[in-house]
Amino acid sequence: MGKQTAVITGGAGFLGSHLADRLIKEGLKVICIDNLITGNIDNLAHLFGNEDFQFIKHDVTNYIHVPGEIDYILHFASPASPIDYLKLPIQTLKVGSLGTHKVLGLAKEKNARFLLASTSEVYGDPAIHPQKEDYWGNVNPIGPRGVYDEAKRFAEAITMAYHRYHGVETRIVRIFNTYGPRMRLNDGRALPAFVSQALNNEDITVFGDGSQTRSFCYVSDLVDGIFRLLMSDEVNPVNIGNPEEITIMQFAEEVRKLTGSKSKIITKPLPEDDPKVRQPDISKARAVLGWEPKVDRSEGLRTTLDYFQNKLNRK
Repeated sequence: MGKQTAVITGGAGFLGSHLADRLIKEGLKVICIDNLITGNIDNLAHLFGNEDFQFIKHDVTNYIHVPGEIDYILHFASPASPIDYLKLPIQTLKVGSLGTHKVLGLAKEKNARFLLASTSEVYGDPAIHPQKEDYWGNVNPIGPRGVYDEAKRFAEAITMAYHRYHGVETRIVRIFNTYGPRMRLNDGRALPAFVSQALNNEDITVFGDGSQTRSFCYVSDLVDGIFRLLMSDEVNPVNIGNPEEITIMQFAEEVRKLTGSKSKIITKPLPEDDPKVRQPDISKARAVLGWEPKVDRSEGLRTTLDYFQNKLNRK
């Protein structure tokens, strides 16, 4: 029997490229599809020439044709940081709706197992803490962040509809804040912003008073959780993230200390609908997948910092 084949949409992105590495390591053939609107082909450069890897430049909101058998489809195509989806609101809505519809159609045609990359943003600015999978969320559908939040909420709904109505095998992962090598320096999220500002000895910008919390998961831990979910029988959404909560101000201090930077920490007004708290309840992932994060934040930050320093040195 030949190798199984996995398709990853958004495969040139931060998470998609790490997933490609993991699936190839697990003995699968991988086809990455990406229109490179926010992805970076450099994230996949090390895989070119590998006979188990193929790249297709394509916008998944258009009809998708992939010849041959496909066993798994991981749908990761979407702008994912506020700076991207605020700049690309229509594309974000289209890839969450039309794109998810097209990719589910491919899964149905190929009888492939489909895994949706959803997000903790489906919980919005949560009224319960920490967030469990049975919480329905507190989202402003017409606010600027709604383009991402509602695109992902719709993606979850259509995924479950394809599962119930067409019998497609589906999995849904709700991803919490993740960091690691291959993040973009101009990504706009807290970690790359803080690191690039610290390394350049610029002011480190904290929005609001810095008391809002996030929970940061190292990318290898996240990928392991996603792989376990893909291979599991769990149909309903599963939170994957690190429950160790930290305020944004503490996080800025950690980055400044780690880089040895002379930067000052300054504050700016909090963007509209920015969540005040974000912490996953991962009891379901522990029970169903036997998963929990292993990489300590100080270790993960050092590895990520090395990556960013090398990127800056190459400029």
